Order: sequence, then structure tokens, then C-alpha cells
Amino acid sequence: MSRDLRPPVDILHYEIVQEQASALGRMGRTLEQALTRLREFDAAHALSEPPASMQPARRKLVAEAGQALWMFVVQREATGLRDSRHIMRTYNVPGEVQLCMGLVPAASKPTSK
Repeated sequence: MSRDLRPPVDILHYEIVQEQASALGRMGRTLEQALTRLREFDAAHALSEPPASMQPARRKLVAEAGQALWMFVVQREATGLRDSRHIMRTYNVPGEVQLCMGLVPAASKPTSK
């Protein structure tokens, strides 16, 4: 029977670092998926400007990618990785997604009568 002879604080630190790495991986995959959905939408409408009826769908995809980017950047910064330029280059994040990073769409307010 082997016992871990490390101090409990070291064991806890190791587990925290493992969870941070796992969370970074999840956030990165979420960003990749959101960007893929946006790129697929754009590719499907590459020959022409999407009709006005499709603009809300595209705006939603951009907003989702912006939210995923924000979550990934925040998680990286929480682990001490402060330079987000690497993310923008590696994931080829469009400027419009970068601009809406962290923005939360306003909830529609019911009209009062």
C-alpha cells in the first residue's frame, strides 16, 4: 500500500492545476465549434450577400462565437496567460467576433400597456 507523502496543499494545488487545464481545453473546443458554425454559415452564403431574413441567424452565430471567445480569454487569464493575441492568431478569430467578445445581448423587454 503506497501513500502519497506530499503535503495536502501540494496535492490540492495539483488538482486545481488539472482542473484549470481541463477547463481551458473545454473552452478552447467550445470556441472552435462556434467559429466552425460561423464559417460554415459564411461558406454556405459565400457567393452572395445573405438575405435579410438570414442576418439575425448570422448575428446570433457571431454573438455565440464572441461569448465563447470571452469565456476562453477569461479562463486563460485566470491561469496567468495574459496575452490573447496568440488565441486570435491560432484560432483565426474574425475581427467582428473580437469586437463583440464579452457583450451580452440585451434581453427583450415586454411592452407595458
